[in-house]
Amino acid sequence: MLAGNHDVEFLAFLDHPSSDGVFVNSGGNAAARSYGVKLNRAKLKTDADLDQVHRKLVAAVPSAHVDFLKGLRHAVSFGDYFFCHAGVRPGTSLDRQDPDDLLWMRAPFLDSLMPLEKVVVHGHTISAKPEERINRIGIDTGAYRTGRLTALVIDGDHRAFLSTKA
Repeated sequence: MLAGNHDVEFLAFLDHPSSDGVFVNSGGNAAARSYGVKLNRAKLKTDADLDQVHRKLVAAVPSAHVDFLKGLRHAVSFGDYFFCHAGVRPGTSLDRQDPDDLLWMRAPFLDSLMPLEKVVVHGHTISAKPEERINRIGIDTGAYRTGRLTALVIDGDHRAFLSTKA
């Protein structure tokens, strides 16, 4: 498991609630509902509304879940592959990547054909099918929207994709 931008934004909301962050505006309602808390961003009109939702969510989320999310790494490397949530900054050594880039990067990473130290396997940017390039493999097929979750299988020099049906 690696940290993604939504994980980091969820933890940020638990520490300091904000109605303009990624958590509230991109998937937070579904996450809050999974803990039995309703988060309707249209009703977060006042600080009191936000504080009430925040208090309920902090009380509902087990400390083991928070500890798990806080313990997630931003990247991991195995063999010829480097895994991260979003991408890397081309031209910067993989061991010197900015954690924010690992969580949020799109351009210039997605458009780059620059060879990297390893093939970067990432999600964060949805495509209809896995994208294989010389320097990266994108496996985000938008499971939350399409119902299709994709995984990469690496066995020696052989690569294959597994996907659920939409």
